Order: sequence, then structure tokens, then C-alpha cells
Amino acid sequence: MNNVYIIGVGQTKVCKSEGTRGRYLAKEAITKALTSSGLDPSRIGMLVNGNMMSGILSNQQQLGALHADVAGLRGIEAATVESACSSGASAARWGFMSVAGGFHDAVIVCGSERMTHAGRDETTSALATAADWELEGCHGESFISLNAKLMRLYMDTYKVTAEDFAHFSINAHENGLNNPNAFLQKKVDIDTYMNSRMLVDPVKLFDAPPVCDGAAAIIIGNEEVAREAARAGLPLVRIGGSAIGTDSLALANRVDKLELSGVALSTQRAFKQAGISKNDVDFFELHDAYTIISSLSLEAAGFAEKGQGVHFGKDGEIALGGKLPISVMGGLKSRGHPVGATGVYQLVEAYQQLTGTAGANQIDNPKVALIQNIGGTGATVVSHVLMMDE
Repeated sequence: MNNVYIIGVGQTKVCKSEGTRGRYLAKEAITKALTSSGLDPSRIGMLVNGNMMSGILSNQQQLGALHADVAGLRGIEAATVESACSSGASAARWGFMSVAGGFHDAVIVCGSERMTHAGRDETTSALATAADWELEGCHGESFISLNAKLMRLYMDTYKVTAEDFAHFSINAHENGLNNPNAFLQKKVDIDTYMNSRMLVDPVKLFDAPPVCDGAAAIIIGNEEVAREAARAGLPLVRIGGSAIGTDSLALANRVDKLELSGVALSTQRAFKQAGISKNDVDFFELHDAYTIISSLSLEAAGFAEKGQGVHFGKDGEIALGGKLPISVMGGLKSRGHPVGATGVYQLVEAYQQLTGTAGANQIDNPKVALIQNIGGTGATVVSHVLMMDE
């Protein structure tokens, strides 16, 4: 298997784009990534696009070919990957496999989503297609209501309060203040969190991500291509592990509703491939779409015992200077969650940290990052390990 490297990144500001069509968001991110890599576009063998809802909200499918055409790469091999909110990271997994397997020397991975042009009810219904429609969606369940059930069960099981979840939101918003691409550059304190509007009890406004638009892209390549880029001054960041773990879409079908087994499986597989353990991880870009998912992810990935994930970080462990920083550029909560693009935004931000280009949010000399993107309430979990190539 070939070693695989990230050699260029690009992103748009997460926004409410109104009249900007999704294809032009993707074009901007791809163009920035190509410029960042320094590669001649003719070296690119494939474009993989991650997206969840374009066919539903914009009546547009075939985004792989469309985005290749708009970006000036007409004729290239291209396809679109869908795995709900983990579509971006799943696209990165496809790109990783194509380079690792020797099918292409260099690949563009783009994640994109446009959500704000549609009505709130239409967007909510579209997001609900990531749940089990027969068992959940057709009975009126939304992603907010499903996460509210998880949060209530966790609170009742482990005797914690809504306030115990606040530090995840506060930390994300603190980090988002210094991210020029973040959608919600708003400082949040405990009073702001506790007094925010109730969405579905016990999930408050600051437990959940905003509806927004955006696109992000990475260029990945084999060692030969990466070293060409390195000669132009770019550092080498290797994808040491790439894995997917799955679980039942429906919460009711899970053995333990408070155990994200997809997170555990994908973490273990990615660690094994990278030859590391949790003790080697310098920061963790978890899928903090909801504060309850942050708690459960920390537990399933092995950083906290069951029932203790909600308390992890209360003493500063998850801050930029803590022992396990999370949401380093604001996470899904503050940077925003344009669902099909989120997994690629996470990879872009982790690359920035490892290359020392994260600006005011730069953490001290990181070498290993764990990045995790979740589809649904844990049904598809994609984990990547990024490592500095010594």
C-alpha cells in the first residue's frame, strides 16, 4: 500500500450563501486547494465529492462531474459519495484508497453542502433522511429529537444536568472567535448557554449546530507527488490511518443506546493502521454536532470512561492548551456544519494545525491528530489519523 499525504487545502467561509450556488462554493474550495498544493492540474487523476442533500434541496445530482467541469477539470474521473453527515470524510476515504492502491497519483477530495436557500422545514426533512425512515423519520423524528432522546437518557442514566454539557459549547465558540472562516463568531458563557432557547428538551440552541453553507477541499497524493510539493516548501502530512465503522441507523435497534460502537470500531481500526494508541494523539477533531455526541465520542474513542465523557474538559483538558484539545477551529458548533462538507473542513483544519498554519488557534507542536466525522446518530463513523512525516 502506498503512503498517502495531504499536499494542499482550501475552504470557503462557512456562511449563509443565499444566491451563491453550490457549484461555485465547490469551485472556490478546489481552486484554493490546487493553488495551495502547487501541483499542475494535469497531475490530478480523480475528483471525489462528498455531499448529502443536493438532490433533495437543489434538484442537482452528479456533483462529481459537475464540480470537475466548473473547476476546469472536465473529463477527469469523478464521483459523489453520500453517507449523511459523514459524506465529506467518506469521500476522503475513497480518495485515500485510490492513492494507497496505486490507481491515481493525486486526487482532489471536495466536500460541499448548500442548505440555507431552502425552508427550515424542508431542510429538517432532508436531514431526517439520514435516520431510519421506516422506524424513525416517518414517525416524525428529526435529528434534534433523536439527539434529545440520547441526551435525556444520558442525563437520567448518569445523573447529570444540562449544565454539565455547557463546556463543550463554550470551548467551541471560544475557538471559533479566531477562525475567519467560522459561521458563528460569538462568545458563549455559562449564562448564554443556560438561557438559550430550548429546541427539543433537553437540547438547547447552544447544544446544536447552525444551518449553513460551505465547501472545503484537500489534495492528496502519493509520496512522489508529496515530495514534489515539499520542494516548494510545503511540509509533509501523512494520512496514517483511514477507517469506517458502522452501526444500526435506528437508535431502537442498538444494543446499548449510549455506546457509539461505530466510533469505537473506526477509532480502533484507524489506530491499528497508523500504529498508534490514544496516548499518541495530540488533538481530536470530534464530530461535535451536539454536545451529547461530544460526550459519547470521547467515551467510545477511549479518552473517557462510560458516564464520564460529559465531565471531560471541565478542567481545561479540551482547550487549546489542554491535554486533548478538541474543536480547535470552532468545530461544528461554531465553525458550522454544512453537512456534506464538514468532514473535509475537519481535515483542512487538522492539516493547518500540523503544519503550524492555524494562526491564533495554533496549538503547541502537534504531531498526531485524530479526526472523526459521523453520519446520522452514529451509523457511519469515519476516522482519519494525520501524522507529521519525520
